[in-house]
Amino acid sequence: MTIISHRPFSQALDRLRAAGLRPTRQRLALAKLLFDGLDRHVSAEQLHGEALASNIRVSLATVYNTLHQFTGAGMLREIVVDAGRSYFDTNTSDHHHFFYEKSGRLEDIPGHLVAVSRVPQAPEGTLIRRVDVIVRVDG
Repeated sequence: MTIISHRPFSQALDRLRAAGLRPTRQRLALAKLLFDGLDRHVSAEQLHGEALASNIRVSLATVYNTLHQFTGAGMLREIVVDAGRSYFDTNTSDHHHFFYEKSGRLEDIPGHLVAVSRVPQAPEGTLIRRVDVIVRVDG
């Protein structure tokens, strides 16, 4: 009989290494909170609160820095819903969002359900990476 032991941070460690990020204690802890479970949308403040509730001592500035490092490495997508208000999405596939303005909740819209019929030509020297659509609804 083979016994497989699952290290608690192995999935987070694998993700960080695959993204080329050094697995610091804070990155490991935040990656575990973000990626051990279903895809989700989280603000820096929400993640900071989860970290503190899990006895992970980390500053809000470190949470912001880590989220931006993860985004730069392709592990997250940043969804800016208003000036100064953004969420980080663990689902990096091609998709769009409903934004519930009253509650602040984001919900995924599969990419194939949205068709953008016309996109202007990118400014000289640039390339369009993707088009993000946020559909704002009451709720």
